[in-house]
Amino acid sequence: MGQKTVIKISDDILKNTTRCKKDFSCLSGGKELCRVELCVDNKIHFIKCLDNVPCSYRIPFGYSYVCICPVRKELHNRYGI
Repeated sequence: MGQKTVIKISDDILKNTTRCKKDFSCLSGGKELCRVELCVDNKIHFIKCLDNVPCSYRIPFGYSYVCICPVRKELHNRYGI
């Protein structure tokens, strides 16, 4: 069996995620995350949303969306999630 990755998000990033209306469900593993389709320099994260639930961190960009959630960006940049 493979080892399970321990996910740690710094207190600074958690403190900067002030607009989360989903109660950090991305960290509980109870919900699928929006899929990062393209990431530019670990700063700009284009996402494919899996639902239409409103999100304070999802910004429309042309025919796509950009995610500006500090926690979601860290999950992708650090763990490839």
